[in-house]
Amino acid sequence: MKGLILAAGRGTRLRPLTHTRPKPVIRVAGRPILHYGLENLLQAGIEEIGVVVSPETEKDIREALSGYHVRYILQEEPQGLAHAVAVARDFLGQSPFVLYLGDNLFQKGIARFFQAFTPGVSAVIALVRVENPSSFGVAVLEGERIVRLLEKPKEPPSNLAVAGVYVFTPEVLEVIEGLKPSARGEYEITDAIQGLIDRGKRVVGVEVEGWWKDTGRPQDLLDANRLILEELEPRVEGEVVESQLTGRVVVEKGARVRKSTVIGPAFIGEGAVVEGAYIGPFTSLGPGAKVVRSEVEYSILEDHAVLEDVALRLQESILGVGAKVQSRNGLPRAHRLILGDLSQVELA
Repeated sequence: MKGLILAAGRGTRLRPLTHTRPKPVIRVAGRPILHYGLENLLQAGIEEIGVVVSPETEKDIREALSGYHVRYILQEEPQGLAHAVAVARDFLGQSPFVLYLGDNLFQKGIARFFQAFTPGVSAVIALVRVENPSSFGVAVLEGERIVRLLEKPKEPPSNLAVAGVYVFTPEVLEVIEGLKPSARGEYEITDAIQGLIDRGKRVVGVEVEGWWKDTGRPQDLLDANRLILEELEPRVEGEVVESQLTGRVVVEKGARVRKSTVIGPAFIGEGAVVEGAYIGPFTSLGPGAKVVRSEVEYSILEDHAVLEDVALRLQESILGVGAKVQSRNGLPRAHRLILGDLSQVELA
């Protein structure tokens, strides 16, 4: 069994966070999103793992996975999930494989889907009940068997959406070879799965246990951050001086917390600085981030982000790599903003 992680997407719904970096390397609870999927595969005993990247994402993905042994596979143009599988054909060979979307998070991992991949089954598809099925690929079941799949239907026949994990035999590669582009101009993985069904192959749907997150939007990132932080094991490896830590708090090596209050669950990354500050629940600080004489909660500060001398508490916010939010002293009293495309600011 091999693993194939897709990490070539541009993450347009997360702009401006993804203008300069791919979505899978954004940190959630202190770690790149991509790490969670990779660890799920490794925990399932899968050691041969390929990662599909694009020319735009390859450098950042390689840096984020520098401690892992994986094979990188280049998808030159974004032509859909099935096309990403097709470009990995040489890597996959004749092995069954797990296809894992690199921006998805599963609380309970992928063991449940493996268990359903029994002899005679050509594919196992992770399914999750959603309130807005028209935004997803949707499955129609008879018992556990999927009999029909539709990609983002206007009138969904069920509320069972296709989540981001699939287990396939190599038969799916033959189906992909004969696919035509969809109305979106892409080679859809749902069309490939429907092709297996049309050939009489057994395709099984298995509902996700625990929570599942497709981190496609800023609020999804904040929700995922919250859910993962709730399961943190507290540990303090950095310096804590004249400060109060309450609840599940992680202070990584090289981080400094001084004259501050940190209410967990919270994550203070390596080399981060918290001074004269309040860090509220569901907040994570990436490596080298700084919160000085300010308050923040239910937020994500990425690597080297800075929050300094801000009078109002920051909530439900995401500061990208190197972003700075600081007060301005003196006159004239005014806001000074330098914002990229699609940025959002709320001023009180």
